[in-house]
Amino acid sequence: MPTPIKKVLISDTLSAAAVAIFRERGIQADLRPELGKDKEALAAAIGDYDGLAVRSTTKVTAALLERARNLTVIGRAGIGVDTIDVPAATARGVIVMNTPHGNAVTTAEHAIALMLSLARQIPQADASTQAGRWEKNRFLGIELTAKTLGVIGCGNIGAIVADRGIGLRMRVIAYDPFLTPERAVALGVEKVELDELLRRADVITLHVPLTDKTRNILSAEALARTKPGVRIVNCARGGLVDEVALRAALDSGHVAGAAFDVFTEEPARENVLFGHPNMVCTPHLGASTTEAQENVALQVAEQMSDYLLHGAIRNAVNFPSISAEEAPRLRPYVTLAEQLGSFLGQLTEAPIRGIRLVYEGEAAALNTKALTAAAVTGALRPFLEGVNMVSAIEVARARGIQVETATRTTVEGPYASRLHLTVEAEDMPRDAAGTVFGDGRPRFVEIRGIALEAAVAPHMLYIRNADRPGFIGRFGTLMGEAGVNVATFHLGRDRPGGDAICFAAVDEPVSPDLLQAIEAIPQVKRARAVRF
Repeated sequence: MPTPIKKVLISDTLSAAAVAIFRERGIQADLRPELGKDKEALAAAIGDYDGLAVRSTTKVTAALLERARNLTVIGRAGIGVDTIDVPAATARGVIVMNTPHGNAVTTAEHAIALMLSLARQIPQADASTQAGRWEKNRFLGIELTAKTLGVIGCGNIGAIVADRGIGLRMRVIAYDPFLTPERAVALGVEKVELDELLRRADVITLHVPLTDKTRNILSAEALARTKPGVRIVNCARGGLVDEVALRAALDSGHVAGAAFDVFTEEPARENVLFGHPNMVCTPHLGASTTEAQENVALQVAEQMSDYLLHGAIRNAVNFPSISAEEAPRLRPYVTLAEQLGSFLGQLTEAPIRGIRLVYEGEAAALNTKALTAAAVTGALRPFLEGVNMVSAIEVARARGIQVETATRTTVEGPYASRLHLTVEAEDMPRDAAGTVFGDGRPRFVEIRGIALEAAVAPHMLYIRNADRPGFIGRFGTLMGEAGVNVATFHLGRDRPGGDAICFAAVDEPVSPDLLQAIEAIPQVKRARAVRF
């Protein structure tokens, strides 16, 4: 049976070259930019699509996602994903990708351009001159050389701005909780706390996303702590600066000038900052260069195609990245991790407190974040039907379930790699381990510390029993009398006459009555039907 053709809806303007990438890869790409402004029409159209490619116009809401029954990936041609309800997408198992590097240089250059415009009052001087007024003495600017540039957020764009600032012979200080001392040294910047940056900077430029923590990071109180005569540049996101408080600071002269490319409400038809003589405004042009528009469009098309065709994940904001090269190798380990989690989750009846994974040997060098997400998904799904690999870690965190991982270069047992999973429940811990053989098929190799080798099937029987004669014969008789065929049969024990386990694949579900009959065998301690 032929594989169904993947379908992508492009609801904002995207370059023809990007559309061509989808189609050259065998993906049906429908370019309908008019839908980005029409939420009802978009909701009516989205249901049949596997992917949605957007820019900043389309609003991807929880209500829209409810209608997107086939959607597995959203690609944002650009950095900001504040127009996408990422938690709602995560809950539905939809990967959200952006293109964080495609317009980084362009946005950084725009920030530098605004900073220079502020320093020399270029927009005001241009308007005055073209109006026929030769006001040479009115526009007294400042030099940027030897001034202190304060960069709030030193990620991709902030780092480029810092580099350009150093090129202008500015002293660059940076506030970023995630900036390591080593990275700061490599960039040539001084890492400082926010209060120190506010106190010392002659120019402040913002390069952080809009989150609950960064909203109004330059509040009225923060602006009051800035150096008198400071200039402020924002090419990141509207809402990072309290616009009303900034207008007051401009009016008082405490802030000498500001240049904004982004605003709290966009499109910004009206704004409290408009009309101030020391304010420079542009209409969200940070990524508006020919090169950047093409770069982000091509990048999002490549990323979405790789995911839809190969399962590769790059630049996802809600899931670990998986390269196209590692996806085929990782796939059987993802299956194994989810099977181990599902097995232990189905055995667990008490509330889960913790999940621990140990990656041994070759498995330790794999993308363990993706494997952890798969294992947690399997463990939680018996209790939470809607959980998926995208949402699993967040769901576990929200329920107070502690997820821990460890890696070891050595392997316990005769295997090149091994995953060992423990589910800590309120009643007791349960554990199992597995590996992937050379044929690419996952195998369970240990349950409750007892070694065995078993490939799983859709219907399995797991039995704990005492290692005494008579169990196998009685078990076989019961299965035969019930008309249930045993496809494979795997045994293990900790020692002769000690604890033993049986892990058997059967061709059909086992009835509760049959399970009860199996548990009545004298040697049996517990019997469970497990489904994969």
